[in-house]
Formats: sequence, structure tokens, C-alpha cells
Amino acid sequence: MARATRVDATAEALDLIERLRAKHGALMFHQSGGCCDGSSPMCYPLGEFMVGGSDVKLGEIGGATFYMSASQFEYWKHTKLTIDVVPGRGGMFSLENGEGVRFLTRSSIFTEAELAGLAPVEIPSM
Repeated sequence: MARATRVDATAEALDLIERLRAKHGALMFHQSGGCCDGSSPMCYPLGEFMVGGSDVKLGEIGGATFYMSASQFEYWKHTKLTIDVVPGRGGMFSLENGEGVRFLTRSSIFTEAELAGLAPVEIPSM
């Protein structure tokens, strides 16, 4: 049985990640906590968004690291995130802005068995 992951992506999201990587190089994601762009997953060129001790690494999607603030993770730690793509305008600061589509986070609650099998989140070194 495969180990559960905290974040994954649909085929459509993986395709968009590849298109963005071709334009911008290596990528990273940060799950927005609701400030300027609501609660959208934000896609940046790798290194353009500074992560630190107040963020946790949930995993990777399409080769791009995916982070969330530690305080937000406390609320979402029982939740699996699936990054999808829907028609619409992307986040103001996110790379998909102008592509006619945007990333969207879908969520589901982990089962007890899935929770027991999860790897711990990583906290970036400062």
C-alpha cells in the first residue's frame, strides 16, 4: 500500500505546472492563508517567496515544493490537499495569472489509517 501524502495534484494541475516551468524555470507553491489572494495555492519561481521557520513543507507536486504557514497547518493537519485547475483568473502574485485558469485547493479529511502513515512535515532551515 502506498504511503498517503499531504498534497497531490490533478493531471490538469500537473500539466499547468509543466507549462509554467517551461516559461519560468523551477517552481514552488505556498498555500495562501487568505490575505491578498484569498486561500489560493500560490505558484512562484523557486526562491521568489521566502520560507522559514514559520512555514512547513507539505510535500511536492510536479517537482515543485509545496509549503503552508505553520499556524495554518495546525488547522489543516488532518486534511489532504489536492491541487486542481479551474477556469478563471489566477492569484495576483501567482504565476498562472493571465493563463485563463487558476489553481484551486480541494480538500478531504484523512482517515485514521492515512494519518498514521503520514511522514512528518518538514520545517525549512533558516
